[in-house]
Amino acid sequence: KEPSALGPSWFPDLARRDQEDQVFAPRRCARRECGRNEKVVIMCASSDTIRNIMLEAHRHGMTSGDYAFFNIELFNSSSYGDGSWKRGDKHDFEAKQAYSSLQTVTLLRTVKPEFEKFSMEVKSSVEKQGLNEEDYVNMFVEGFHDAILLYVLALHEVLRAGYSKKDGGKIIQQTWNRTFEGIAGQVSIDANGDRYGDFSVIAMTDVEAGTQEVIGDYFGKEGRFEMRPNVKYPWGPLKLRIDETRIVEHTNSSPCKSSGGLEESAVTGIVVGALLGAGLLMAFYFFRKKYRITIERRNQQEESNLGKHRELREDSIRSHFSVA
Repeated sequence: KEPSALGPSWFPDLARRDQEDQVFAPRRCARRECGRNEKVVIMCASSDTIRNIMLEAHRHGMTSGDYAFFNIELFNSSSYGDGSWKRGDKHDFEAKQAYSSLQTVTLLRTVKPEFEKFSMEVKSSVEKQGLNEEDYVNMFVEGFHDAILLYVLALHEVLRAGYSKKDGGKIIQQTWNRTFEGIAGQVSIDANGDRYGDFSVIAMTDVEAGTQEVIGDYFGKEGRFEMRPNVKYPWGPLKLRIDETRIVEHTNSSPCKSSGGLEESAVTGIVVGALLGAGLLMAFYFFRKKYRITIERRNQQEESNLGKHRELREDSIRSHFSVA
């Protein structure tokens, strides 16, 4: 039951099915939705669903440059899907070819030594608790660490200014419109208290080996997208240029429109910018849902405790008057 941006008529079908969609939904997408006027396909689903969609697209001749496929990977976690095409089955070779047309938008991939050390410490703590977790630190752990750090910085500044730790309004104001060094890099908060999102784009850089690497990064505060240097792009300089004279042989398909001669970095930057809002809204939805459930449970527990205290108080009063 994965959310998707593939088409309004496709989403309800995908929401109603789970196992069936591993087979049928990719075919519906390739034949009914993506084969018409849509030339940019945006997906947000499990890695198995993404793989099936790409396989179907490849079998329908949609991975030769006429379509741009983007996958939003929110969690940076192998339990969600590390974006790998390899499964050790008979479809691996075909999947590797299909993934040469897929680009994955994920959170900024950092190589800071401090973050690597932090990741190892988190993994060690998890293992000591008897849990077997092979994922690297995902966005929730990293975000929680940076949130605590931001609170400590704001609290220290408020106390130094002569206020107390009970001045919540002052503490909140100190967290706005500032930049500090987080565990994975710089963290910037805007004037509304929202964190700027930094993202990376991953693509296949070696079609023969099936290697996927970060090819570019988007920095939210500056609104800037940068292609990484010394990266080999599998599509070449003209892969993302859509030619009017090239007709795709699909049912109900129309000729592709010209991109105006934009370079692949410009096209990728425009698409990534459009994806950021959707990704942030989905992340906000998950956080809001999680904390709403937590608050409801806490309120229920408090109501239960108040009821117990009220009963104890009434019993105490009755016993007092009985003794009297």
